[in-house]
Amino acid sequence: MTPEELERLKREVSLVTVAESQGHKLKRQGKDSYVCLCPFHQEKTPSCVITPSKNLYHCFGCGAAGSVLDWVQKTERLTYPQTLIRLRELAGPAAVAQPPSLAAAVESPRQNLTDLDDDGQALLHQVVDFYHQNLLESMEGQEWLALRGLHHPELITHFRLGLAGTHGVAGVLPSPHSNAGKALRSRLTALGVVRESNRQDHFRGCLVVPVVGWSESHDVAARGRVLQLYGRRTMADHKIKLTSPKHLYLPSPLVGVWNEQALATSGEVILCEALIDAMTFWCAGYRNVIAAYGVNGFTASHLAALTYHGVKRVLVAFDRDAAGDSGAELVAQALHGAGIEAWRVRFPQALDANSYALKSGNAEKALGLALEQAVRMAPATQPAPGENAPSLAARPAPQPAPLPAAVAPAAATPVACEVTPAGELLLRSGPRVWRVRGWQKNTLAEVMKVNVQVLDESTGAFHVDSFDMYHAKQRQAYVSTAASELACEVTVIKRECGRVLLALEQKQDEQRQAADTAQESVAVTVSGDDEQAALELLKSPDLAERIVADLAACGVVGESSNLLTGYLAATSRKLDRPLAVLIQSSSAAGKSSLMDAVLGLIPEEERVRYSAMTGQSLYYLGETSLQHKILAIAEEEGVRQAAYALKLLQSDGELKIASTGKDEQSGELVTREYNVQGPVMLMLTTTASDVDEELLNRCLVLTVNESREQTQAIHAQQRRAQTLEGLLASSEKQYLTTLHQNAQRLLRPLKVVNPFAEQLTFLSDKTRTRRDHMKYLTLIQAVALLHQYQREVKKTTHRGQTIEYIEVRKSDIRLANQLAHEVLGRTLDEMPPQSRKLLILLYGWVQDTARQQAVKPDELHFTRRNVRRALGWGDTQLKIHLGRLVELEYLLLHRRGLTHEYQLLWDGGSGEESHLCGLLNVDDNEGGAFRSGPEDKRAGISRGMVGSQSDSHNTLSAHVAQGQEENPAGKTKTQ
Repeated sequence: MTPEELERLKREVSLVTVAESQGHKLKRQGKDSYVCLCPFHQEKTPSCVITPSKNLYHCFGCGAAGSVLDWVQKTERLTYPQTLIRLRELAGPAAVAQPPSLAAAVESPRQNLTDLDDDGQALLHQVVDFYHQNLLESMEGQEWLALRGLHHPELITHFRLGLAGTHGVAGVLPSPHSNAGKALRSRLTALGVVRESNRQDHFRGCLVVPVVGWSESHDVAARGRVLQLYGRRTMADHKIKLTSPKHLYLPSPLVGVWNEQALATSGEVILCEALIDAMTFWCAGYRNVIAAYGVNGFTASHLAALTYHGVKRVLVAFDRDAAGDSGAELVAQALHGAGIEAWRVRFPQALDANSYALKSGNAEKALGLALEQAVRMAPATQPAPGENAPSLAARPAPQPAPLPAAVAPAAATPVACEVTPAGELLLRSGPRVWRVRGWQKNTLAEVMKVNVQVLDESTGAFHVDSFDMYHAKQRQAYVSTAASELACEVTVIKRECGRVLLALEQKQDEQRQAADTAQESVAVTVSGDDEQAALELLKSPDLAERIVADLAACGVVGESSNLLTGYLAATSRKLDRPLAVLIQSSSAAGKSSLMDAVLGLIPEEERVRYSAMTGQSLYYLGETSLQHKILAIAEEEGVRQAAYALKLLQSDGELKIASTGKDEQSGELVTREYNVQGPVMLMLTTTASDVDEELLNRCLVLTVNESREQTQAIHAQQRRAQTLEGLLASSEKQYLTTLHQNAQRLLRPLKVVNPFAEQLTFLSDKTRTRRDHMKYLTLIQAVALLHQYQREVKKTTHRGQTIEYIEVRKSDIRLANQLAHEVLGRTLDEMPPQSRKLLILLYGWVQDTARQQAVKPDELHFTRRNVRRALGWGDTQLKIHLGRLVELEYLLLHRRGLTHEYQLLWDGGSGEESHLCGLLNVDDNEGGAFRSGPEDKRAGISRGMVGSQSDSHNTLSAHVAQGQEENPAGKTKTQ
């Protein structure tokens, strides 16, 4: 059957009629299409569309598509020759027309001989047609192709493959004694088709593949010419010796490029050693393939064609043996000389492309895997651009991937792609351009939701849709629709879509590596002079004083104890059980400024700050994203939904949650576990007077100084910031911030051992002091950790593990006592600090007023208006704090209609006891031991019991806010 007859049968044999005759129920859909249940897969909803005008079918469910030839061959399970006969039967008797044979053409009109051109091209074309017709009629030849996996329905006609048969052309020539026979034999002998020695066909018993000059070749003179014939021995012949070659060519020079049209449509080309291997790639859907003339058959024609068509990359798919490796190296050298990249396709040892595809059982997948694993072949003299690997010949041969059935997907070779300035990912494959948008938003490894457009630049056809590339059904639907829109084979679009997915994964990996590198680079920023200055700070004997002084230089007014406590709590993030801080004040009092001042001295990479958090948000953070970091939240109200998770994270040091989700593969609900590792240092602010008790007793509570004197000092500082002095101070602030951040980066998470721990005592009158005691001990550890460069780092070995640690000194305990006096004292008080402050002010005002009015203090009644005028407090503040004092029975409320009058019940004595923290002093003059004894013999709880002041007390006191009184009892006398 000639190609012309085959095309005519494809047009004339109605696919609709054939489908109806087979019992398929067709339903009209639109003006020019029918739909039916696909015969190639099981389905309940019709998805197979038949288009009568084109006589084609396409199934949107499984992707099956083709002409009436494909339909008949697949539905009736026929071989290719049987399908051709079946099509003739369906077309009727008029369709059967036997083409004229070569013998008839030579015997009848003599003009066929006389019209032959001088170089014999016309006769060569007749020889090719004879071989081609012989193969179409030979069941044996087609079975040989099928056994080699070359059973694509269009392979034979597309490349005009032929079969010489037992006798070949010589068997149908006129008698050698006739003039015509002599002329033809002479001409065929000169062309090399007939051997001069025995007058037999040179290609007898061979499959014949013509190499025809392409119409758009770089060599215009070669257009349409039969440049070479390749013969592959397929038949056994007792007259042929065992040593006869299996691969034959015409004696003319080896010129021309088989399938040269592939070079014009792709910048990447597969180069095979033999035509059988090249046709294996072609049948598997890889159409950008050419072949050399054997292992040493890469000719100047090949190189010229590659250069002319602008090919950038050649995948050398030679046999995997010594000869193939040597030949591939020679090809690579020639390609590098022309500026073309060479990549080696690695098959298993001793296999070629055809045998590898046959052994795999899935040629498309196996060859695709081999192409993905190709390695770059560097030039022999210098490394390839961007490559450090030596040439293939200079390095050990890499182990190839086994057959796909026995191996998991290997690491993909980088896919050639580009990213536009707008962030779009572009991939080119022949005339098709793939554009991907939105790929940067995919942060989870199991999700790849993108917008994909594929455009055929040669026709202008395109398809665009948004879907999840990791969702098999969505991806298959996109591939099927795109193949239909672009009138392209499904296997081609499927393969290119797979390359797009590999490119996306490649870009995601680059993003993650860049993020990791950026994080590492941020973590290592201390070097040179900066490191020296930071070490000098950490080794300073007055480190605590310098911290307070630097914070004051940064523009913070007063709050020395709060700032130093916050700084130490931030340093405790490197401990196994860090502290938590809650800064409490009324609105606009400066709680956020206090937190900002402390956080500003901590490296950015070691703190995480949020305005608010939802109830489940903490559980879905990265497993180590909070480990040994500070979690700062602007307002406690913003985390009330997440309060439970925060409490667990602070107490247990980790969070775990089991959550249900849908499995992407099976669609079933599965349980997933999310884990967030601590420890984490927590820092919150709040304006609320009533805070969750469970959260409150886990934190150190810092209260802001809200006195009038402090407000005046802040105003003065704000005005100073507008002057030249303030401008210079802002520059100094940047230097100090960088200095302290570098110092914090140099701190190591060492273990801290307290040799005085067993001698310490703490209040035990309330159960909540169990947690407050641990805060006190951790505060001591934080002080020691901050001074680690002033301590000897000791080592001990336990169960084969070496542990580094530093020891607590008495000075650390003194400083911790000094800070714990105010911080833990407020925490243990039964009322908030502002309520306590109002009570003390009320006591003093009531005493003075009673004295002036000559009455007893407990007989004086007063209203909120009286208090507002006397103390200058706001009405809202008074309502809250007076109400709390009434509840705690420090005030007595008398109602006089709409007027509320109050009476002071507190005598100014015992009610203040719980405001102080009963810590024992460190006595340096008694052998380094702590002064201790039974609780009933110790001094009463007062400021004097806080402990002896360290040498740094005077400096710290110098930065106390204006208006904050120093209690003389706070200092103890040394004996």
